[in-house]
Amino acid sequence: MANISSVLDTIELRDLEDNSKLSVIVQSCTELGNSAAAGLQVGYLGYILNLEPLGVGRWAYQARKAEQDVFLLEDHSWNVHADQYIRNFLVLGDPLKLRVEVKTRSRATPVTREYALPFKVEE
Repeated sequence: MANISSVLDTIELRDLEDNSKLSVIVQSCTELGNSAAAGLQVGYLGYILNLEPLGVGRWAYQARKAEQDVFLLEDHSWNVHADQYIRNFLVLGDPLKLRVEVKTRSRATPVTREYALPFKVEE
């Protein structure tokens, strides 16, 4: 069976300081990872983040070990500047969620969106 992906959401923010634009595309996919399970894919600044059961299970374990309900995926975020960033979080709970925060220098607060993951992981 072929992977079928569909766009769930697009976030585009223009920075009024230098007229640059930050774009994030969130897609739902029918087959991701080694187990070919349903998941989410996030594209931003040329990077792709795959949220599939194996990887999310590892991040959920790290979040529980650190006693955090909202776990920043540091290696899968663009967090170079304090006033301009794209941050991806794993939110523990039922259902598991992906939280995306996007901020430009000219915005006072970040745009935050959450997406439920289409699978569960073992605890």
